[in-house]
Amino acid sequence: MTMGRASAIAVLLLLISPSLLSAKKDETLEELVARAEAAKIESQPDLFIEAAERQLAAADKAFTAGNSEDGLKAVKDVVTYSDKAGAAADKSGKKLKHTEIAFRKMAAKLRDIKRTVEFENQAPVQEASDHLEQLRSNLLNRMFGKDAK
Repeated sequence: MTMGRASAIAVLLLLISPSLLSAKKDETLEELVARAEAAKIESQPDLFIEAAERQLAAADKAFTAGNSEDGLKAVKDVVTYSDKAGAAADKSGKKLKHTEIAFRKMAAKLRDIKRTVEFENQAPVQEASDHLEQLRSNLLNRMFGKDAK
């Protein structure tokens, strides 16, 4: 392959890559979840974490806008997708540390959100944060516990 041809290919790849990334960003939550469920087990943790993080952002936005009902629904989705990410990471033995870090960050964000919502919505948000911390502990035990593989 000549140097000119290699350069042309490199430029073409640089031009195509952003369009591929934006196509993924335009993917709906439902499409992302469907892709996650159809993916190989070792790819599922990242995809479900992405879905959980999207819903965490949606919850924050909903609570900020005063829409507690949508905020609470999004928080439930965060827990659901986190459960799926944790189960896939545990089952595959892949992406354990990355998933644990994501759980830690999302649990902290939930605690931050809890401080901003009405009193009656604080308990479900705290429960979600606690649940993510438990998932995180389970992964840490899987990585470093005496039964670690």
